[in-house]
Amino acid sequence: MPQLNAILETALYVDDLSRALAFYEDDLGLRLLFSNRRMCAFDVGGRSVLLLFLRGGSNEPMPTPGGTIPAHDGAGPLHIGFAVSVDELGAWEARLQERGIPIESRTTWSRGGTSVYFRDPDGHLLELATPGLWETY
Repeated sequence: MPQLNAILETALYVDDLSRALAFYEDDLGLRLLFSNRRMCAFDVGGRSVLLLFLRGGSNEPMPTPGGTIPAHDGAGPLHIGFAVSVDELGAWEARLQERGIPIESRTTWSRGGTSVYFRDPDGHLLELATPGLWETY
């Protein structure tokens, strides 16, 4: 069987693209790769891309010079976990507090990892996780 190597892109659907762009760029410090009226893309750690789509803005196929991107959309609060080092988790917690972003929960896992949970402006559950959470991380 052919092998999958990684998750390259993850998508969230947002109600206000400008508000979401500001949160992920300013509050979380992600580097913007691309933006237009219906979506934006951020670099995450030089290994993956976070896509933010305006909710309802991708319900039709999107022709591009190289082919067509099929229609897609999503509703409701989703979840993304970001990998962070043990050494930087405290700095992240301080940054969230500075930015007025409430920490909803903190969990210590049996393998030794720790997760901190908070929400973006659209109610998506975001997680900062240190190594030890999964067998593979």
